[in-house]
Amino acid sequence: MEYSNNSKDFEEGKCEGQKVVDGEIMPLVLQPPEPNKGDLESLLSALKKNKDWFEQMITKNSALLLRGYRVNNAEDFNEIIEAFSWDDIRYVGPAPRTHVYKRVWTANEGPLSEFIYYHHEMVLIKEYPKKVILFCEIPPPEGGETPFVPSFRITERMLEEFPEAVEEMEAKGLKYSFTACSKNDTSSMRGRGWEDAFGTSDPAEAERRAKALGMDMEWLPNGGVTTTLGPRTLTKVFEGRKGRRMWFNTVVGMHGKDHSSAMMADGTQIPQDVVKRCGEIIEEESIQFKWEKGDVLFFDNLALLHGRRPSLPPRKVLVATCK
Repeated sequence: MEYSNNSKDFEEGKCEGQKVVDGEIMPLVLQPPEPNKGDLESLLSALKKNKDWFEQMITKNSALLLRGYRVNNAEDFNEIIEAFSWDDIRYVGPAPRTHVYKRVWTANEGPLSEFIYYHHEMVLIKEYPKKVILFCEIPPPEGGETPFVPSFRITERMLEEFPEAVEEMEAKGLKYSFTACSKNDTSSMRGRGWEDAFGTSDPAEAERRAKALGMDMEWLPNGGVTTTLGPRTLTKVFEGRKGRRMWFNTVVGMHGKDHSSAMMADGTQIPQDVVKRCGEIIEEESIQFKWEKGDVLFFDNLALLHGRRPSLPPRKVLVATCK
């Protein structure tokens, strides 16, 4: 099926794990319309020509995959990002990452053996990206999928099963705490030291930057720091997304962990059975996306949670985050 607003610039394809959710295909797969249109120049030309339509499709389908194009490295990926002229947004968070080229960074460099739990990118920060774009330079030999979940489905199902708990969390708001070490620890997927996380080795400047992001800080005897955020909402409704109530929080990912906690803003604990069942629902609603070399995957960060399955090496996925 050829699929464009004004021309035959893309052809719709299929991929493993694809689902239809509330009438939308996730991810929508766009491929070259002819074998000789898979080069980077043809792709950039098609993207620039269909920029507005392409952005509408990201919002409509929540996830959009470019597959079958010759996208080889960070430089090629950066050109794709720059074709849209979306503003950049700097990553803030605990994941260890490295700057690669211009707007391109590595995805979380934590151990490949660990599962990175489902999350909206930078969900706890006051300013979060609208789009997360991922590029697969080296697909993993086994595992390493980037599963994602339509967030509104979690809210719908949690309201069916735990209406009172959901509305109590919504009414009271949420409070999170997170402990960061001093200096980076690459043996952990949350091992980013506070110096790197805040872009400074000056504690006073780190505190100022944390405050600007809406965080309180408490220094620890070992040189680390505990940051507290809240109150934060449980769900959010964003314009242009059918009034869907997104499960825009990180309760399951942070609740009762070694380095983090999640509770209601007044200090009320969130019942363990509610958190456990929410985790099961997230998994049930997930779309298990498997990488191929050269894939470029666009996420509507306002609509999807995403994670990373454990993987055998090597795996190289790069990322850009945009406003």
